[in-house]
Amino acid sequence: MGRLTTHVLDTARGQPGSGVVITVYRVEGAARTEVARAVTNADGRTDAPMVEGDVFTAGVYEIVFAAGAYFARAGATLPVPPFVGDVVLRFGVANPAEHYHVPLLVTPWSYQTYRGS
Repeated sequence: MGRLTTHVLDTARGQPGSGVVITVYRVEGAARTEVARAVTNADGRTDAPMVEGDVFTAGVYEIVFAAGAYFARAGATLPVPPFVGDVVLRFGVANPAEHYHVPLLVTPWSYQTYRGS
């Protein structure tokens, strides 16, 4: 069964990004519909897949990671507004029967993502 999973790595501090709020949206044209929301655990992962089953269909999705709020809580010295605030990743799901793992590697100044396994 296909599913969408993610995790957050705080590469500035070399540890999992725990307590990051993550929201997933389905995008259709100019409309965005929230399909899931979770907070990362101590391992920087969500306790369950973000989206799976009948809700996980082919199409365009966005994952929004509240990275700026995470770094502010962690005590990072940030400008106002922060350089990296909400990280918005828009991506396509061609085959919802597959596992899409979309992690975020993040610092207060940069981020990277990829389709993992």
